[in-house]
Amino acid sequence: MLRKSYPWIRTQQQHQLNLLPTFYLRSFHSKKDSYELNRMLTQAETETEASNSNSINKMHAKIITRGYGHNVFVASKLIHIYSRLHINHARKLFDHLPHRDIFLWNLMIQTYANSDFPTQALHVYNQMCLKHVLVDNYTFTFLLKASTILKDETLGRLIHGHVIKNGFYFNVYVGNALVALYAKCQEIHACTKVFHDIPQKDVVSWNSVISGCANNDRVIEAIHLFHMFLHNESCSTPDHATLVTILPACAQVAEIRLGFWIHCYTIKTGFTNDAMVGSGLITMYGNCGHLDYARQVFDEISGKNIMVWTAMMRSYGMHGDAHEALNLFSNFLEGGFHPDGVVFLCLLSTCSHAGLLAKGREIFKQMEDYGVERCHEHYACMVDLYGRAGLLMEAVEFMKSMPMLPGKDVYGALLGACRMHNNIELAEVVAKKLFDLDPNSGGRYVTLAKIYGDAGRLKEAAAVWKMMVKKNIKKPFGFSAIKVDSLVHIFGVEDETHPRTMEIYETLAGLDEIMSLPT
Repeated sequence: MLRKSYPWIRTQQQHQLNLLPTFYLRSFHSKKDSYELNRMLTQAETETEASNSNSINKMHAKIITRGYGHNVFVASKLIHIYSRLHINHARKLFDHLPHRDIFLWNLMIQTYANSDFPTQALHVYNQMCLKHVLVDNYTFTFLLKASTILKDETLGRLIHGHVIKNGFYFNVYVGNALVALYAKCQEIHACTKVFHDIPQKDVVSWNSVISGCANNDRVIEAIHLFHMFLHNESCSTPDHATLVTILPACAQVAEIRLGFWIHCYTIKTGFTNDAMVGSGLITMYGNCGHLDYARQVFDEISGKNIMVWTAMMRSYGMHGDAHEALNLFSNFLEGGFHPDGVVFLCLLSTCSHAGLLAKGREIFKQMEDYGVERCHEHYACMVDLYGRAGLLMEAVEFMKSMPMLPGKDVYGALLGACRMHNNIELAEVVAKKLFDLDPNSGGRYVTLAKIYGDAGRLKEAAAVWKMMVKKNIKKPFGFSAIKVDSLVHIFGVEDETHPRTMEIYETLAGLDEIMSLPT
């Protein structure tokens, strides 16, 4: 169907005579008219947000009566203005132009790519191909952006083929757009393949592929690419976007040595006071257990925003320092900040892990005082808070009072509390509900099986394991990672995929023999 809807144009021969761009500023009747039109269009562009459609329509009518309705330069300005107010008017103007060059076609594609109608960009491109308009690299850059928004891998690959046919595959801008497209579609192999094929990579190329890996659970690969970036021979150096992208990856795998280097780099490049970079450093240090360094970064940021405050509160809460987290929240309120749902989620989680039931109830009530909407995650934290305190029936009553139906997060928190306090009867009811809400999650079955096992009811535990096998439900395997000589090695349960597996097992066997010797 896609091939029928978008009959891509064959590779076109770029004749030298056709390479000359259209001369937009064609002769006006007088210098006065030229000045007046330019003034009107410039003013309309700068005041589009405040202007209404009537004033723009009047200006358009005046342009037509003066005979400039088909002027390409004027039309491009009008299309840009209409795109912010009424995109349908922009398209109507575009369709009625007798002469449209590559700039206008690209402008229309870009307009749709930046709008809520990205599929229309593909329709414009289809018309462009049927009219045998000579494409350029900007055409594909805007078109790939629209495809990225749609997350349509099949369509993206078709455009990719057309990019190759028209000779723009090695263009850095088109390559960057392809990297972003495949990353958004979670096709990391294709993403990295296109990246490595770009001959002259710029900082956007590196940022796109690093971000693509980091956002698709390929954190180790993202860090490896960042190291490659640091050692590449091009003149590109990490910028603000690079640091904001790589810091969460460092936090996720507790890559403290690289984190130290990035911190030094931010000091040298003047990014220390940046809120986004600062919050990334705080999270990284917090995940690695260096709360003193995290607090130092926090204190040095002069323009703290809510993201910085939240990162510091989360770091304290993660390590059980509820007192400091709550004190920081008091300072946050005294500074005139308005808390959002993320802040309250962080505080509720802190109270839950610290067993502060009364304080958790107080914070949950504060959400209403500040007009913050409560989501499933907030209710799940409260259920976990009641559960950790052993108040399972209170947790059940709390769930009944929820304004929405409890989701899998809420029931999951209650199931965990049932295991903690060996309440098999309630666990069976909750697990049955979870099997309906989250049927493919192996963790729910494993939790119920362990509850039965802890109670000595091995027959019921075996029945749960058999149910998992019958339904082909698998729990994701855990893994460990170790860094040796700047290289991260990952090991799963009973994993034999490592290239030095035999040496590892022989070493373990030797250590086992030494440890078994009598002392």
